[in-house]
Amino acid sequence: MSDAIKYRSEVLFIYDVTDANPNGDPVDENKPRIDEETGVNIITDVRLKRTIRDYLHDFKGEDIFVREIRDANGFLQDAKLRAEDFLVGDSGEKIDKKSFKTVQEMERVVKQNVLKNCIDVRLFGATIPIELDKKGGSVTLTGPTQFKLGRSLHKVDMTYIKGTGAFASAPGKEQFTFREEYILPYSLIAFYGVINENAAKTTSLTEDDVDLLLTAIWNGTKNLISRSKVGQMPRLLLQVIYKENDYHLGELDRLLKLNVDKRDEEIRDISELKLDITQLANKLEAVKEKVNEVRYKNNDRLVVTKEGSIAGIEKLIDGVRFEELEF
Repeated sequence: MSDAIKYRSEVLFIYDVTDANPNGDPVDENKPRIDEETGVNIITDVRLKRTIRDYLHDFKGEDIFVREIRDANGFLQDAKLRAEDFLVGDSGEKIDKKSFKTVQEMERVVKQNVLKNCIDVRLFGATIPIELDKKGGSVTLTGPTQFKLGRSLHKVDMTYIKGTGAFASAPGKEQFTFREEYILPYSLIAFYGVINENAAKTTSLTEDDVDLLLTAIWNGTKNLISRSKVGQMPRLLLQVIYKENDYHLGELDRLLKLNVDKRDEEIRDISELKLDITQLANKLEAVKEKVNEVRYKNNDRLVVTKEGSIAGIEKLIDGVRFEELEF
């Protein structure tokens, strides 16, 4: 296990989707979420966290607290039963919940084991309900890693598609069923997050955990190959690590600008735009004495410019150490 994180950092993640639905709204026909005032595509932080959780569980073998678990009858496990999965002793033996005299004793064991085993709680926190002899309690942990809503860097065009299914519409019918869906021909999305070193102390978040987080953001997005998500590609990931406690610049996503020679809604490919990072570079340059390191990964199809010229991410701030992430 690596050391606990010492300093605050900010994360900026940019990815795009082509002919897909990055985050459907279940109360609005599963349409892509769009801000009606601005025409910008919105993706919830919950969607990104699910991508991260799924990758860490499915590809890295990490135990995840918030995940779908069903019993032998197909019933979905609730949070109270999930908490009881962590009633185990130091040698891994199962502890009967009836052996606890108070809810507080049970909370202590659950909290200890959840934090030891579940990377998603160390990253994102959780509210874990506890029940003992019909008396309730909870373990509440504030997550060190918090993301804002993701937003596209441009207005998007939503397209309605209707087609036929493979089966009859009803027994004895000759007609096929119809399917309907809404997609975005293109959306370039930016997520911004903060990893808080103070909250990290309460969840025991480590440097290794953060490394896995970054890996999951990039590879989880790339490997989310479902029918509605195929076509997602990570384009840029930045982690700005500071060397002063209780400090971060904030709103890095608002320091980006797209240069494109057509209407926003007409964009169909990453090759049709350039990402201007001039404001971001200038802001970081102004506080570079507070910056310890910048870690990054970028996709070579994304053209990045600074002050009108093509720029390499590693030259974003003069005099600051850059590390290219390898995954």
